[in-house]
Amino acid sequence: MSSYSAQRQDLMLRLRKIEGQVKGIHRMVDEEKYCVDILVQIAAVRAALKKVGSIIFEAHVRGCVRDAIARQEDDEVIKELIDVLNRFMN
Repeated sequence: MSSYSAQRQDLMLRLRKIEGQVKGIHRMVDEEKYCVDILVQIAAVRAALKKVGSIIFEAHVRGCVRDAIARQEDDEVIKELIDVLNRFMN
């Protein structure tokens, strides 16, 4: 079971909305809509993806990381956490 299981339904809903937004951007580009309108939609998708990532990241820390520390695997999980945080922030 994943650490984000409790939020799975919410995450799936958010991802479906993001998928719809991306399809909307595709359509906007195909129809040669105004650049600013497209950029606004891209910003909305980026913000929505960031929120999904934040939810999963928090669940990871509260679940997987907490469990690894309890098993005294803290050095490994802290290194992994730093690596993933660096990727997530960029």
